Amino acid sequence: MKTLTLAQIYELQGLKSDALEIYKDILKKDPQNREARVAIRRLSGIRRRFDGVNSKMKHFFIQMQSDEEFAEFERWLLLPH
Repeated sequence: MKTLTLAQIYELQGLKSDALEIYKDILKKDPQNREARVAIRRLSGIRRRFDGVNSKMKHFFIQMQSDEEFAEFERWLLLPH
């Protein structure tokens, strides 16, 4: 089930494209959903500036196996995007 909570989790994990798609689905079902509308505007700007970054980090996230890799991913999440 696609929810605001799931979209927010994806966003926090750096899976911005996936989060954006969920927000768009939510807005289609509920055009008055202000939170989804704001998130779409925010992520659309991020997506244009950092095209390709999300897919790279998504793959890295899925393949992580060590504490070092987790720490690297965590540092990436904390960087301003």
